[in-house]
Amino acid sequence: MTSQITIRRPDDWHVHLRDGEMLEAVVGYTARQFARAIVMPNLTPPVITVAAAEAYRGRILDALPAGADFTPLMVCYLTDDADPAEIARGYEQGVFAACKLYPAHATTNSAHGVTDIRKLTGLLETMQRIGMPLLIHGEVTDRDIDIFDREAVFIERVLTPLVRDFPALKIVLEHITTAEAAEFVAGSGPQIGATITPQHLIINRNAIFDGGIRPHAYCLPVAKRERHRLAVRKAAVSGSPKFFLGTDSAPHGIGRKEAACGCAGIFNAPYAMESYAQVFDEEGVLDRLEGFASEHGPNFYGLPLNEGTVTLKREDVTVEDVVTHGDIRVVPFHAGETMRWRFVG
Repeated sequence: MTSQITIRRPDDWHVHLRDGEMLEAVVGYTARQFARAIVMPNLTPPVITVAAAEAYRGRILDALPAGADFTPLMVCYLTDDADPAEIARGYEQGVFAACKLYPAHATTNSAHGVTDIRKLTGLLETMQRIGMPLLIHGEVTDRDIDIFDREAVFIERVLTPLVRDFPALKIVLEHITTAEAAEFVAGSGPQIGATITPQHLIINRNAIFDGGIRPHAYCLPVAKRERHRLAVRKAAVSGSPKFFLGTDSAPHGIGRKEAACGCAGIFNAPYAMESYAQVFDEEGVLDRLEGFASEHGPNFYGLPLNEGTVTLKREDVTVEDVVTHGDIRVVPFHAGETMRWRFVG
């Protein structure tokens, strides 16, 4: 039995670092494990200009613990009236790494999102031409569509025509949760990839209702049936370069989670690599963890692989019930559980 693994330093291709006090509370967890991270732009107000992205990147760097070696990769939040020239300028200057498509009202701070993708035709043509990736929260928001079906319906109604109409556009379907998404990505060309979170590899929708409402197991896209979890897990450990690590770590203070209308999001950053290692270990493919965590993402984005390494040991570690930083209190994924791997660094 393998007792220790050392892999190329990984990256997180989807993370929410928030802003202000929450940013200061959580950024160190991501920077400790990952060399780079695609930072989601759904702040209030959202990051829609080059200047806003540069300012946010500066705040992230200022909040890093002393000595941290971490590069935030900034993303432009798309709106119905997104400016192709501004976005192209940001990409060509190395400020924007990608654009993020949130269907309006699909998730946290998405009220300014896109109401109809056809309004972005000119922008998508520009992105296709310059090779800029489009990152997609793949859910429809129609009230008549069951929340557990919204990803599959999005693939049928929106993503399939999008790929047909823009065959060279690089697309990442974020935080996939369904067999339909795994199958679509696997069957598409090399310009289509997907990120996969630790929670969608580990829990199904029963976790949200285990003996009562469990708000800290609630995220969007919501966890699905067991057959979907197994399909996504199979994709993650397959070794396919089309699937790569994206935690979607999304912290909210306890008061915002444990509320009459609690916020969506799972804070998995403190033990992200431990979570992934446990999954790959259980599937008997620890040798494929490095590709998923450290190689597939950079190769898709056309970025160099990291030079350093990290080590994980087979060692029990108990996850704290609450992470605190000043007045900030956040419940982490796996709270109170014992992980079988420990990130050494």
